[in-house]
Amino acid sequence: MSHYSKPPSGNTVDWNHPELQSLLNKTEGWSLDNRGVHSPRACELHIGWGASTGRHATLVYEREGVMVVETQFAIPKGEHVRVDRIQAGALRSSWGTVVDGREGFRAEDRANGIYVHWVHVR
Repeated sequence: MSHYSKPPSGNTVDWNHPELQSLLNKTEGWSLDNRGVHSPRACELHIGWGASTGRHATLVYEREGVMVVETQFAIPKGEHVRVDRIQAGALRSSWGTVVDGREGFRAEDRANGIYVHWVHVR
């Protein structure tokens, strides 16, 4: 074995085994959606570093270094944004970059033209 080759895993998987196929078929169409874990909060989204006017959005998830924002418009990957929201009675701003975005999967998302964006916060 060359040091450039991957070592054997020691596990052989028969992807065509009927029990495995049955299990995999049950998961078709699943998608992870962590919205609902946090209470949605209204926010104002400023697109581009020099943006002076914000657009209405909803902050649906926030952890250290990442935010998930719902909008009624698409934002391209790589776009710089500022998210303004009220927290503990004071305006709080976070700056970041949109790392991914897509149309919402939920029925209410599709009915309302919702896009979901992941923002890495600086």
